[in-house]
Amino acid sequence: MGRRGHYLIGAPWIYLLDLEPDLGAKAKREGTIWYPFHGWEKHSVRGDHARLAAEIKDVESGRVTICLYWLEFANPDIRQAYESQGFRVISHGERGSRWDGAGRDFLRKQLTQLRRHRRVASNRLGSAVFYGASVGCEVAVYGDPMQLEDERPEYGGTARRLRLWPELHGVRVDPELAGQTAWRELGFDYQATPEELRRMFGWERVRCA
Repeated sequence: MGRRGHYLIGAPWIYLLDLEPDLGAKAKREGTIWYPFHGWEKHSVRGDHARLAAEIKDVESGRVTICLYWLEFANPDIRQAYESQGFRVISHGERGSRWDGAGRDFLRKQLTQLRRHRRVASNRLGSAVFYGASVGCEVAVYGDPMQLEDERPEYGGTARRLRLWPELHGVRVDPELAGQTAWRELGFDYQATPEELRRMFGWERVRCA
């Protein structure tokens, strides 16, 4: 695109995997962790959670954990839509921002849960699916993708995701292909060493007494 002064270093997730090689690991994974598409602090999502919960019940076998973003988790009606199907409902909490420390353990919580589950699924292809594929989860993307309020059409919506990543959509997805796609999209080939990161960002080594 002609941009200058940028470095490709991959997603923060790949560095977490290096820092926490055993976090949440279990000898035997069980069940599915399901991430319904969520809103954010400025826009909510329009969709029928009860209908989605019923579809999940029909498709998934074994235990199902529903992971809601904190906004949806705070809504008792949304939680009830999934709890009424017998699903365990959790949240990784707030994501936080560059300006505060909230959510600093968000990715660690997510990694712990993904490594405990055999399968990860969502109604929209998103980071949780890529993260799950990168740690060996089976992958699925199905169900009503729902609609974000004031969703910007120039981003292409569901049609764009289906066009770019058709191999990751469906009730059953080729695990090897999902892993390869996650490796590429998360930027594992661009992971920087600690020394490279220090040089890029001008960080200095800290000597402990």
